[in-house]
Amino acid sequence: MSVLILGSIALDTVKTPVEEHGDLLGGSASYAAAAASYFSPVKLVGVVGSDFPESEFEFWKKHNIDSEGVQRVNGKTFRWSGEYSWDLNARETRSTALNVFENFKPALPESYRKTDFVLLANIAPSLQLHVLEQMERTRFVVADTMDLWIETARADLDALLPHVDLLILNDSEAREMTKETSLIKAGRSICKLGPRYVAIKKGEHGALLFGQNEFFSCGAYPLEDIHDPTGAGDAFAGGMAGYLAGTVTKVTFTDLRKAMIYGSVLASFCVEAFSLERLRNLTMDQINERYETFKLMSQFEVPET
Repeated sequence: MSVLILGSIALDTVKTPVEEHGDLLGGSASYAAAAASYFSPVKLVGVVGSDFPESEFEFWKKHNIDSEGVQRVNGKTFRWSGEYSWDLNARETRSTALNVFENFKPALPESYRKTDFVLLANIAPSLQLHVLEQMERTRFVVADTMDLWIETARADLDALLPHVDLLILNDSEAREMTKETSLIKAGRSICKLGPRYVAIKKGEHGALLFGQNEFFSCGAYPLEDIHDPTGAGDAFAGGMAGYLAGTVTKVTFTDLRKAMIYGSVLASFCVEAFSLERLRNLTMDQINERYETFKLMSQFEVPET
């Protein structure tokens, strides 16, 4: 089945202590759609300006990403610039220009409205709910969020949560949302706010998954070479949602455990190059090989020979 993905589409400038690159394809929807496309067809919802490269539409088409839901309007595309320190877990936003994204009001094509699986990538919760209200049916809804919405749009976020099956956020956001120092308590508390399941990302330390009286923890894939962490969380969400849409009819906690590993695999590829460059030309053999390595890393009882 297809997965509908809503989020931002941007042109980024990213600087690390070693390199700097500009006019990179970015935005939560861009990363999530690329990751999801390895498992299922994608229906993309977003907005770009007249300066957005036509080549990216060709990239989407090649990856079975339907861009009918991407509005192209006069003006400049949303732009973001950020700088990472030697600790690539920490970054500073240098500039943000919303441009055409400032007045974005998603309007779904008719062919999008019956999509079973939905990923509401990181975007204002009011827009996430606006898209859900246009859907005629949904089988499983995944939503990502961030500290900005927790701080400035908490009422909108709280209104969204009862409509979400899986909420994804990082560790600091989970703590901020619940005022709990323990991530175990935080995950369980968020489940009580509406979502059936909660995934808490911990960056290079893996992720946690919570359900009703269910719990799963996985590590992160060990990497020697990290170039750009931008979009890793979005690739994680896209990998999870795409795997579920492409392989699962009725989602169970067991399915989510496996989806989380595939999400972690896509995130690990994402950080190996700037922008989406590593995600553009992956193969399923490469993805599955890394998935199998994940399984071996997680095995602690080895059969006797």
